[in-house]
Amino acid sequence: MSSGLLFISVIADSTKLLKRHWWISFLAWILMIAPAQASLVLRIAIQEGSKEVKIGSSTSAIIRDGAGRNIGELPATKGFAAQPKSGKVALANWVSGQMWIEPQGGGYVWIGDRWYRGRTHLIPHKEGVTAINYVNLEEYLYSVIGAEMNGNWPQEALKAQAVAARSYALYKRQENINNFYDLGNDQVWQVYQGVKTESPGTYVAVDGTKDQVLTYNGQIILALFHSSSGGHTENVEDIWSNRLPYLRAVPDFDQDAPVYEWTESFTQEELQRRIPGVGNIISMTPQTSTPHGSVITIKVLGDAGIKTVEGTDITAALGLKSTRFTVNPQKSEGQNLPISFQITGKGFGHAVGMSQWGAYNLARNGYNYQQILLYYYQGATLARIDLR
Repeated sequence: MSSGLLFISVIADSTKLLKRHWWISFLAWILMIAPAQASLVLRIAIQEGSKEVKIGSSTSAIIRDGAGRNIGELPATKGFAAQPKSGKVALANWVSGQMWIEPQGGGYVWIGDRWYRGRTHLIPHKEGVTAINYVNLEEYLYSVIGAEMNGNWPQEALKAQAVAARSYALYKRQENINNFYDLGNDQVWQVYQGVKTESPGTYVAVDGTKDQVLTYNGQIILALFHSSSGGHTENVEDIWSNRLPYLRAVPDFDQDAPVYEWTESFTQEELQRRIPGVGNIISMTPQTSTPHGSVITIKVLGDAGIKTVEGTDITAALGLKSTRFTVNPQKSEGQNLPISFQITGKGFGHAVGMSQWGAYNLARNGYNYQQILLYYYQGATLARIDLR
């Protein structure tokens, strides 16, 4: 894990739902909090255990071995393939136990299929090569905000996303026991796609909230977020097992989101193929649900058996947007078995923490990012970290 201590200074505490007047006095305070310190570097796994990783640099790049010795130079804009070789990493004519690719003059590094800021660490791992991007936390967020939200959305929504994503990254970094990297780059973590998803909007949002995080009792929180809840977010313990006091169910403001309501249809054959083990499916009935309608378990009845399936397993098998759904069999006249199934649902994602479409609508209606954050993260405190 990267070195450095995090010191936290309070900016604002959560108060009652979406009050406006109280925040004005804090605007000057935010500007006066301790000057920026050296920023944290995150280790982001871009490819893990791959048989081949495409590597390049927009400028000439120094190649170093695991001891930091200069072993060569990568020419600008030339593509190479890093591969495992006898427990080491091979890149063109260079072979080493591990390698660093360090672009010069502010250049970008190419990993797989896109450009990234920072430098890259190549290590033999899981019988392949793992490529880890070492990137400044704030520059990492330039990309994450654009991957998780549209960079043209209202600034206050983008700023709320920046603070949530920064908090989430630092929380997961502390929690992660992996010796090689701090975070992954997909939706299991939070989406990071390099320079491709940066934009003027994401630069302003990240720079305008520099070093700001959400805390509870002096600790950075697990700032979960999702696209749209379908009208009401969830208590975290109703979705997972661990209760967290700041992840409370609240009414959402996502009613005009394109994913607020949705419908999917499946033929009998498609459904049987995706949910095997019960024969021709006759019905799918929720057995347990959360107070706000997310399916925890569902009974699948077929002509060859019955089984109870986790709601999350159903969404994965069918590619649904959320676990808030109902299943309606469609029968033809004279048919005993349904010929198709219509699934109607609400929202997109796990419905815990900040709703991105809710943040969008609140921002459009004049609420600032502090108000948005402290609404979706109940009882949290907006604070600033200081690396020393």
